[in-house]
Amino acid sequence: MDPRALTVELNEHINNRDLDGLAKLMTDDHTFIDTADHVIRGQSDFSKPGGFFKLFPDYRNAFDRLFVEDNRVIVVGRSSCSDRRLDGPALWVVKGERQQTR
Repeated sequence: MDPRALTVELNEHINNRDLDGLAKLMTDDHTFIDTADHVIRGQSDFSKPGGFFKLFPDYRNAFDRLFVEDNRVIVVGRSSCSDRRLDGPALWVVKGERQQTR
């Protein structure tokens, strides 16, 4: 899948709190690191019912600019949430492994 399209689709699932959709896009070795350096590994950890979306039910992301560079997608935007720690300007970097073709 195109990295840009994958990043946009991933964000749609986040904004819709769609755990099944998120899990389908993530690999078993998926790693998420937040701004406080908390690490969540694997699709099962990230998409547990009652986790992030229960703590922050109004969390949403809005993308302003999206750049693709090699195996990274860089997104400039903002998060909105009633919890001030998650509300404001944001920068996301989505990295993937390059698939080799033969």
